[in-house]
Amino acid sequence: MCQADSRPSRRAFLGATGTVTAVGFSAGCQSRSAPPDRSDAPAPTPPVSPTGRYQAGITLPQPAQRNLLAVVADLADAVPVRPLLAELGEAIRTLTAGTDARLMGLEPGDLTVTIGVGPRLVRTVDPALPGAKDLPRFSREQIASRARGGDLLIQICADDALVVPVVAAALLERAGDRIRERWRQSGVRGANVPVDRDRAAPRNLFGFVDGIVGPHTRAEQERDLWLSGPAPVADGTLAVLRRMELDLPRFARLSVAEQEAVFGRRRANGVPLSGGTIASGPDLGAKTPDGRYLVPADAHARRAHATAVGVGLMLRRSYSIDGPAPGLLFMSFQNDIRTFTSTLTNMDNSDALLDYTTTTASATFLILPGFDEQRPLGSRLFR
Repeated sequence: MCQADSRPSRRAFLGATGTVTAVGFSAGCQSRSAPPDRSDAPAPTPPVSPTGRYQAGITLPQPAQRNLLAVVADLADAVPVRPLLAELGEAIRTLTAGTDARLMGLEPGDLTVTIGVGPRLVRTVDPALPGAKDLPRFSREQIASRARGGDLLIQICADDALVVPVVAAALLERAGDRIRERWRQSGVRGANVPVDRDRAAPRNLFGFVDGIVGPHTRAEQERDLWLSGPAPVADGTLAVLRRMELDLPRFARLSVAEQEAVFGRRRANGVPLSGGTIASGPDLGAKTPDGRYLVPADAHARRAHATAVGVGLMLRRSYSIDGPAPGLLFMSFQNDIRTFTSTLTNMDNSDALLDYTTTTASATFLILPGFDEQRPLGSRLFR
């Protein structure tokens, strides 16, 4: 047991040995009469409700948490889907509330858990529903069979990196042998850069601000993000996961101007090469006096632009990963899978950024509508 020592020789010793020694002692022993000063302690992270019209972890919180773990699994043969999802939903409620003993005493903070089901499960309900189609294959893929597709997505996000694997272990324990894990990927978001008054976006491993464009207003989200029908999937959305290895050494050998030509934006501040602010959409028609496009024809900002492709906006949330090679876990959310497939087809034809990427995992999921105590998770789809 630690007690305060008030002898002068003790205080003199602490003063003589410097602040590092003093800090070392105070970390393990504090005076009973002088409680620690917590005026500069970080404020508690506000919780995010897991229940409501939409699942948490997509548009809430904003900005997205720093840490993510995506677990992709298959259901074992003949496992009833509805009770499994209901149990996962109940576990999510207790974990986010901090009342689950499996948190090991950790505070959940801004923990969110988002659940999606893969095309095979959606087809068992209705092959015509959104989310029933598998992703096609694209170029620059080196994907093992185990890393393509899947029945179940468990997306876990939190600012506290310790919470994420603990919650994953709790949910997988709850599911037991009813699911078989295919693959998992953890990732981290870089420091946020202000984009607009109420928005920020992180940098990726290439050093560029990532995820600037998307359905950010409520009207844009109703139009391009959330499913509006049929009833079993309304208020859900469609997720795409793509794990990519990045050729950082080769990209780093480019000059800054060459790197910016690949992205179509300034590396330092995210402003389009056509000018404006970071929040400005690139002016795809802007040219130099000698007739060259300010945003090059093969720049990522052009090839992936919704107007150039002719599709709606997708909400992108990318996480940097390290191991076995540096890379990116790309995630997009949209209410029409063609938003993603048409965009990537357009990029496949001529996007300078893809020359530095190799996709090693790919899957798509229907993110289930929101749930609460009266409507268990998945109950609207699996009746």
